[in-house]
Amino acid sequence: MTTADNSTRDVLRHAGPRSPDVPWSTLAAISAGGVIGALARFGLATAFPHPAGSFAWTTFWINVSGCLLIGVLMVLVTEAGQAHHLVRPFLGVGILGGFTTFSTYIVEIQHALRAGEPRTALAYLAGTLVSALFAVYAGVLLTRLITGRHRKDRS
Repeated sequence: MTTADNSTRDVLRHAGPRSPDVPWSTLAAISAGGVIGALARFGLATAFPHPAGSFAWTTFWINVSGCLLIGVLMVLVTEAGQAHHLVRPFLGVGILGGFTTFSTYIVEIQHALRAGEPRTALAYLAGTLVSALFAVYAGVLLTRLITGRHRKDRS
């Protein structure tokens, strides 16, 4: 065994725990959902563009509505009943992960700053963050209310 083989083995050993193997069916569900979510986001962004430097309302509402649906989904798949093992990867990671677009959110903040609109950038930065977090919380609370799952019912 060469020194290079030993050093490679040492690097791999110290790189952290080995990732578990993900079943192909899970990867396929995430990929298919991601395509659907990304196409929906692209369609909305194309249908409702915004001028450079202005508040990016389309991306804002995409992220807020996606976060609301993530809150709904998590209650439905974890508390309200048994779901197929691919529902959460397909809907949560795939569709809603592809639909919400926090990377575009950051780029739009940069565009607003470059356009000389720091107030718009700050309002968009804070407004999206607060609204998205509130939307997840609202989705969880509303779904628990609708499904009859109250805090005292969960164990």
